[in-house]
Amino acid sequence: MPGKPWTLEDEKRCQEMLEAGESLDVICQELGRNKDAVLVKAKRLGWKAPVGCTHTTTMLELPKELVDPEEALKILLAALNVSKQAGLDRIEVQRLMAIATLARTYNDLWKDYERLKEVEKKMAEINERLEALEAISKAMSHSGPNEEPKDSQL
Repeated sequence: MPGKPWTLEDEKRCQEMLEAGESLDVICQELGRNKDAVLVKAKRLGWKAPVGCTHTTTMLELPKELVDPEEALKILLAALNVSKQAGLDRIEVQRLMAIATLARTYNDLWKDYERLKEVEKKMAEINERLEALEAISKAMSHSGPNEEPKDSQL
């Protein structure tokens, strides 16, 4: 069920508080809104995330190149090494677990990607052979029934 509509004054005040570094709880209390309403509004309008916000407003930027599996394994190892430190808070442990899971998933997907590239390569080779056979067939249909195709057509 949608909440009350945002007025221009509400939006302006919300943006001012976000820019001033107010916490999500303070912003919600002052505007009479729930956390999701403030987070959605901030994300939609491209404002920075509230201080102490555990919700994500991260926008993913796609890399130009894929990371090779060795690099992903290094990231996994770095996360494992950091996880050995004493005194990590719950959020940091969750973040490290997410990194480890993502690195493992990336390596699995990389294997599928490599297999797909091989299939595409073989398909391209098959297409080339098919085109060559079609050219020979076409040449044979244009030549007489007793003529042999020229070596260059084979």
